Amino acid sequence: MPRTTPLLTATLLLGACVPAGHLQRARASAPAFDPTVFFAGDTRGVGSLKVITKARQTVRVTGHGVVQPDGTIVLTQDVRRGNRPVVHRIWRLRPVAPGRFGGTLTGAIGPVTGDTHGNALHLSFRLKGGMHAQQWLYLQPGGQRSRNRMVITKLGIPVASLDETITRGTEEPNHRTERVAVTW
Repeated sequence: MPRTTPLLTATLLLGACVPAGHLQRARASAPAFDPTVFFAGDTRGVGSLKVITKARQTVRVTGHGVVQPDGTIVLTQDVRRGNRPVVHRIWRLRPVAPGRFGGTLTGAIGPVTGDTHGNALHLSFRLKGGMHAQQWLYLQPGGQRSRNRMVITKLGIPVASLDETITRGTEEPNHRTERVAVTW
């Protein structure tokens, strides 16, 4: 039986500290998630970010989306992570087929891909340093609030996770961190 190296063992143990599942119980057939509708106008997000070997941090996001004539949503966001300076980023998502989206994100390496199923929007993209991000957004009843769960992996090992509540309009969301079952 091969022996695992101490570095591999430590990496796996640290990866286990970052929740890798998403909100399975949030999935529903309705309301249908259309990112061009949900992100048009103002949005605010409040969440909790956990990076391995670091303390949990609060993340606050303000956004404004504009739908272009070709159906592309351009979403500009200001992201504040803990006490760090605000980071400005821009998403561009366009429909490429029914229920499928493609686009770009400031800081992403290559394209952003997305698909919708019922109330769920799944986004996937690569980041610097060989990392890969997966986001699952679940539109809540009434269509004014979404739960966002993002997991970032490196070499297939979870290294960070974000659990965020996003609200349409200028009202600050009431974010509660939920304990969620880890599922893949």
